[in-house]
Amino acid sequence: MTGAQDDGTVLRVEGLSVSYGAVQALRGASLIARRSEVIGIVGESGCGKSTLASALIGLPAPGARMRGQVEIGGRDIVAAPERARRAMRGAAVAMIFQDPMTSFNPVLTLGQQLTDFQHRSALPRRARRARAAAMLARVGLPDPELALDRHIHELSGGMRQRAAIAAALLMQPQLLVADEPTTALDVTMEAQIIHLLRELRHEHQGAIVVITHHLGVIGELCDRVYVMYAGEIVEEGTTDEIYHDPRHPYTQALIACDPAHIAGTVDRLPTIPDRVPDLDPPPPGCSFAPRCPVAMARCRTDAPPRVTVGPGHAAACHRVTP
Repeated sequence: MTGAQDDGTVLRVEGLSVSYGAVQALRGASLIARRSEVIGIVGESGCGKSTLASALIGLPAPGARMRGQVEIGGRDIVAAPERARRAMRGAAVAMIFQDPMTSFNPVLTLGQQLTDFQHRSALPRRARRARAAAMLARVGLPDPELALDRHIHELSGGMRQRAAIAAALLMQPQLLVADEPTTALDVTMEAQIIHLLRELRHEHQGAIVVITHHLGVIGELCDRVYVMYAGEIVEEGTTDEIYHDPRHPYTQALIACDPAHIAGTVDRLPTIPDRVPDLDPPPPGCSFAPRCPVAMARCRTDAPPRVTVGPGHAAACHRVTP
């Protein structure tokens, strides 16, 4: 892969904010992803994960205002004009969407679209079609030549997601963003897609960002994790640190709610009380304070500091100590 910085950094996000009028959906997010690394973005629905995903590919929702930097291979997709952003999509960054039905045109065959996706390639059309068939075979789609002549609605859910992964990988992007890649699948298909992504991580020489609310997916795939709450990154660390030594009360609450961490039989599954706060405007102090079981008075008035608790492990909380 070309374009990654000398230290192997493929993605560098600095102070990224996205607002929709008065709604501050993403606030000062910063993160990095290095070559051959898989990072996870986790949090409840409404925490800003999908807003971050759309910002990473330079496709914010209509009316959104982006500030900050999103550098992919050293090029800032936020500062780039729309024509340059379009040129970066595919070669520099590609996305696997939550619903593969929205990734394809329903009136064109899969083969027509996968061939056209390679329009910047110098290869003749027949060679591009052959390359598309090879990629479908690589992601485990049965009888890829037959699949190329089908429309997307003629494929099963698992086959559609495999086709979407193949489409994203066709141009060998430096950064691959997977937004809830297993949400629409049943348990069997989910396990197959996780296994596929685990295999691809060893072949893909760029970075992979997995955005999900599913802690099991994070544990299966990711090297490092960023925990999001109310549009902010509240904790970051290795997957092992996040699972076994969470420092932010929100991270601790998420882990406690994971069925895999519940020992024995319980009458009721644990939950986090109340809901994610309204971000029009964001609440003062720590956004998690109204739901936090250990909140202090200053948590409701003073923004929490970002405290480093170890190499690459940090949390934004008044109660966290180095």
